[in-house]
Amino acid sequence: RVMKFSVSPVVRVAVECKHPSDLPKLVEGLKRLSKSDPMVQTTIEESGEHIIAGAGELHLEICLKDLKEEYCGGIELKTSDPVVSYRETVTELSNQICLSKSPNKHNRMYVNAEPLKTGLPEDIDSGKVTDKDEPKARARYLAETYEWDVNDARKIWCFGPENTGPNILTDVSKGVQYLNEIKDSVVAAFNWATKDGVMCEENVRGVRFNIHDVTLHADAIHRGGGQIIPTARRVFYAAMLTAKPALMEPVFLVEIQCPESAMGGIYSVLNRRRGHVFAEEQKVGTPIYMVKAYLPVMESFGFTADLRSHTSGQAFPQCVFDHWQVLQGDPLEEGSKSSVIVLGIRKRKGLAEGIPPLDRYLDKL
Repeated sequence: RVMKFSVSPVVRVAVECKHPSDLPKLVEGLKRLSKSDPMVQTTIEESGEHIIAGAGELHLEICLKDLKEEYCGGIELKTSDPVVSYRETVTELSNQICLSKSPNKHNRMYVNAEPLKTGLPEDIDSGKVTDKDEPKARARYLAETYEWDVNDARKIWCFGPENTGPNILTDVSKGVQYLNEIKDSVVAAFNWATKDGVMCEENVRGVRFNIHDVTLHADAIHRGGGQIIPTARRVFYAAMLTAKPALMEPVFLVEIQCPESAMGGIYSVLNRRRGHVFAEEQKVGTPIYMVKAYLPVMESFGFTADLRSHTSGQAFPQCVFDHWQVLQGDPLEEGSKSSVIVLGIRKRKGLAEGIPPLDRYLDKL
């Protein structure tokens, strides 16, 4: 079993060795690093980069120092700029029920997408709502807390990605033949679609997909996994693209200890970095103030150094991952902030330029 952490690794860097002959050492060192610190995630991308994900800039810095000196025997490493992982989500109900046909044109799926109510993804993350719950009790909880229809809530097929993530697949269809036989294929496609979202192959978060109707071929050969999985994945993508997709960025909770004289500097640094203060209190009997603020992770690089230089070293920040928030702006509209980020991620991952058009996933009857 893996240890459960209250924070998630959101800052990632790619490492490579300067001399290709050192690659085995680097791989061995990464293995040792991930053994010594269960928080760090080390992965190999499709492009062949070694990615190290940590909880914050400082955490990563320490990990990279350890990697270089302890675990790799002092070889020279090149590290990329830190990259923030985003999540994809939708902001309203799909404007139509999306249809997708299987490659052999014998099976059709009708699906739409809608955002989960605020608080539900957090409940799933914290384990309050899981796929192992007793269905009726879970349905009652969803109906009371999040105003779900009880019948829909009883027919939750699965959570995703990896059967535990904060997205839900529900079956709201009535009386479809052979539906249970394709359940495994649809669940596999759902896990795939929520792991690699449609905009830039980041994880999906806080989306509920509703299966409205499925037309299946009577002959079992014509509705195997090879027909159903690609179809289901395409229809999930289409449903997301029609439901006003958006990006979510991770946000740090920053606690800053400082004397009163340094308050002005803190506010100016935070405002410049899209942060906002939501609480400040004086510690009783001391001249020290505790300032709590939210700061987007992508603005947090170099934050510590910046803060110290503006407060002449009097402020001590502590960052910890707190929540995800929706990035303003429409990723499908050219020139908006989130569209620039999406294109940057796609370029970094070596995907085709631009978000795929809707008609690639949406079929006509």
